Amino acid sequence: MRVFITLFLLLSLSACSNNNTPTQKKPAAETQYLTVLHTNDNHGRFWHNEKGEYGMAARKTLIDQLRNDAKAQGHAVLLLSGGDINTGIPESDLQFAEPDFKGMSFIGYDAMALGNHEFDNPLSILKKQQQWANFPLLSANIFDKKTGENAFQAYQIFKQQGLTIAVIGLTTTDTAKIGNPQFIGGLEFKEPVEITKAVAQKIKVRYQPDITIAVTHMGHYVDASYGINAPGDVTLARSLPHGTLDMIIGGHSQEPICMTADNKSDDNFKPGMACKPDQQNGTWIMQAHEWGKYVGKAMFKIENKQLTLINYELLPVNLYIDKVNANGITVPELANEYITPNPELKSFLAPYQAKGAKQIEGKIGFVNAKLEGDRNKVRYQQTNLARVIIQAQMNSVNADFGLISGGGVRDSISAGEVSYKDILKVHPFKNRITYMDWQGQDLLDYLDIVTRFPPDSGAYLQYHQLSFERNNDSLINVMINGKELNKTKTYRMSLNSYNASGGDGYPALTDLKGFVSTEETDAQALKRFFSEYSPVDAAEFSPK
Repeated sequence: MRVFITLFLLLSLSACSNNNTPTQKKPAAETQYLTVLHTNDNHGRFWHNEKGEYGMAARKTLIDQLRNDAKAQGHAVLLLSGGDINTGIPESDLQFAEPDFKGMSFIGYDAMALGNHEFDNPLSILKKQQQWANFPLLSANIFDKKTGENAFQAYQIFKQQGLTIAVIGLTTTDTAKIGNPQFIGGLEFKEPVEITKAVAQKIKVRYQPDITIAVTHMGHYVDASYGINAPGDVTLARSLPHGTLDMIIGGHSQEPICMTADNKSDDNFKPGMACKPDQQNGTWIMQAHEWGKYVGKAMFKIENKQLTLINYELLPVNLYIDKVNANGITVPELANEYITPNPELKSFLAPYQAKGAKQIEGKIGFVNAKLEGDRNKVRYQQTNLARVIIQAQMNSVNADFGLISGGGVRDSISAGEVSYKDILKVHPFKNRITYMDWQGQDLLDYLDIVTRFPPDSGAYLQYHQLSFERNNDSLINVMINGKELNKTKTYRMSLNSYNASGGDGYPALTDLKGFVSTEETDAQALKRFFSEYSPVDAAEFSPK
């Protein structure tokens, strides 16, 4: 927001101060208030976990209380989501996130950003999800390649308590490479900075908003250090003219944005602790971690056309933290007072939970130790779960070796019995198993590309029955099954359909001679592996 003081006003004030009439007292500026509530990266968590943490029913109880309290104080109130409602929990995935979108409607969301995982399914499914939601799904920077028009609603205008509030949606341009190529071929994901400038100017002329918010799914990267990722919220805020955006409500990087100083995040943040959001170029940037673990609450006052943050909190939704008791034993303890789930919403969601659970019940195998698939491991280093996955896919197509991108591994598998639900949490995308028969030299050229993806990205290469070294930007000592690669020999490589189609920036193979796609999915292959080879010895697949 800007304060425009015209020359006329200045001259008028000057004239008033020099005449002989009594000076009239200027009326006090009206103070208005806005509370913004926000979540992001739901990823199928409409139901609480086995500990009773998060879940939409408890989230509704908390949000209802926060919303009612704010409205009682005369605040305008908005509830926003930073996107990625889809993909993560089988009970949701098998129902295309219908319980999640309908649950959000029940809670009363006002708008959300389209996340990259909204494109994990065909666009026909996304259209259904738009119908299930009674709020707009926003993205100003996704365009239809054929028409050149916005593919989705770009913004929404809200009018509450005398305030006009504009909310602009933005989606990471990385969706073009990390989204499923089969579903997004007709869409163009444009760079957000120029789009935001243009849309904000259009809104300013037409609506004269008091406050402009971007609800984004682009990621928060401290001090704009976004690495291999597309630029995120910090870069956006810094690149816009000062005052273009008052705040960014974000998602995608799945973190609590809590800062200890300028461009320094609070790496020790725990549920229940104080949290100060980021601020760049006058724009507040906020994100509430993931899965509905928190509800972010930002309270602002607007006075003399100036927006001031009064208070900010990340409120945990029945999260447990480890505490050491009087006996020196670490025990789980609620980080806040227990939030009773809203009974109406819980009753509404229960049939969806039961329906999903019925489809995935039953044990299919056993593993003697944890198979590592945590996001902060599988995108940084080789893991045993990735190798189990690749072995399952190799078995499916009789391959010599196999590859996957680390971002395709979505969860770990704990030691003990393995259920079909565990499999679907690892593999929610329904990618098919493919293979490519390579001549050695062509394979070497391909490997030279895919072995360059750095850690801290979904593209990071996981591999099995393959070894190599890089020396001065050269790929050397390439071994397949422990033997040196022969440039004239034919090798069969397994790969999922996502990477084979160009997902995560991998070279597309689908039009090449020697490429074959099967009908078996990655989840089916992994399920069959556990059925046939249990008990699985995790140590056998440990990276050497």
